[in-house]
Amino acid sequence: MAMTTSYTTPEPSREEIDRLAGPAVVEFGTPWCGYCMSAQGPLAQAFADYPNIYHIKVEDGKGQPLGRSFRVKLWPTLIFLQDGREVARLVRPADSASISRALGQISNAA
Repeated sequence: MAMTTSYTTPEPSREEIDRLAGPAVVEFGTPWCGYCMSAQGPLAQAFADYPNIYHIKVEDGKGQPLGRSFRVKLWPTLIFLQDGREVARLVRPADSASISRALGQISNAA
């Protein structure tokens, strides 16, 4: 497991996300979003210290059920999960430190 660089197709269902065991991050965004593209460097830097955390990139958009179930409004939105439950959330993170702190919150089982 390591940082995922491509979007998952098809997107997982909310039930699949809720059943995840251990630490995981769901990243909502799109390949054409400037904020999403600029977040990739800080994400890669933060994930380098947490290679055992599962990372799922979901291409979000109008009517996409998974993003709506998490009430995603801006991209990228990172949902930090422990055993399928949300522990932390970052919207448009600009630095690796904030991402690392959130990863640290869920890393105890990694």
